[in-house]
Amino acid sequence: MNRASWLTVSAAAGGALAPHWLSAQQLPSPGGWACGPGMMGWGGGWSGMIFGPLIMVLVLAAVISVVVLLVRWFAGPWHSFEPPRQGPPVRTPLDILKERYARGDINKEEFEQRRRDLSE
Repeated sequence: MNRASWLTVSAAAGGALAPHWLSAQQLPSPGGWACGPGMMGWGGGWSGMIFGPLIMVLVLAAVISVVVLLVRWFAGPWHSFEPPRQGPPVRTPLDILKERYARGDINKEEFEQRRRDLSE
C-alpha cells in the first residue's frame, strides 16, 4: 500500500471518529462542575436511581409471569388432592318405605306394620 492510500484510510477513519471524540469532551459549566451526560441519565437527579430499579423489578416480574404461565400451559390441567367423590347415597329400606307411603302405594296401617318389621 502506498503513502496516498494510507493517508486516505487515515483521513476516513479520523472523519468517522471525529464526532465521537468531540461528544466525549465535557465542557466545564460556569459553576466549575462538568456538564454533560452522566451516570444519572434523564437530566441527572434522582430519576435514574428510582426508575432504574423499578423498571428492573417490573421486567423481572414480567419474565417470571411468562415462565409460570408457560409451565402451567404445557403442564395441562391442575389436579387437586381431594378424594374422589362417591356416588349418590345408598337408600335404606326405611327410605324406600317412606317414599312408597308418600306416593300413596301403601296405607298408614301397612306403613306402620312394615316399619316395625324393619326396626326389629
